[in-house]
Amino acid sequence: MDVNPSTLAPIIFILDVDGVMTDGKFYYTSEGKVMKVFGADDSDALSLLAAHIDIHFVTGDKRGFAISRARIEEDMKYPLSLVSTTKRASWIAQRWDVQRVIYMGDGIFDHYVFSQVGYSIAPANADSVCLSTANYVTQREGANRAVAEASLHIMKKFFVAYDPTKPPANSAGELSGG
Repeated sequence: MDVNPSTLAPIIFILDVDGVMTDGKFYYTSEGKVMKVFGADDSDALSLLAAHIDIHFVTGDKRGFAISRARIEEDMKYPLSLVSTTKRASWIAQRWDVQRVIYMGDGIFDHYVFSQVGYSIAPANADSVCLSTANYVTQREGANRAVAEASLHIMKKFFVAYDPTKPPANSAGELSGG
């Protein structure tokens, strides 16, 4: 889908947690799921983007929801919803004008969401169907600054490009912890 930024301003950036913010792996012991790996710079780049667009996270990982909540809601202060991947397109349509939604996903069913939203982004290590249907594919992989790259891409394409020669006007980078 070719998007004209002057006529279709996005209002929300929705990101899948697992495989986008994380490396997509689940770490288990005999006690169950114990951790997820989140990458550097994604939170800081999202704080730059948040001045222009709402940000919301989704996950289908019921057993790892507490882990995702700790990072996304408690540390980063963004909303997080538990939504099955196969129900995300309808979940999004019930809440927002789908043509004004940017969605970033990586999984085997995320291409269904991609076909319903205004703009779609996949990290470099996404499922092959996801990669072939995304409007933009990052050079970086999930948990390796893919969200940071996507955030800067969105700023440049739809709002105002990030100028690395000027310090951010908000608190990006201040005690972010990655």
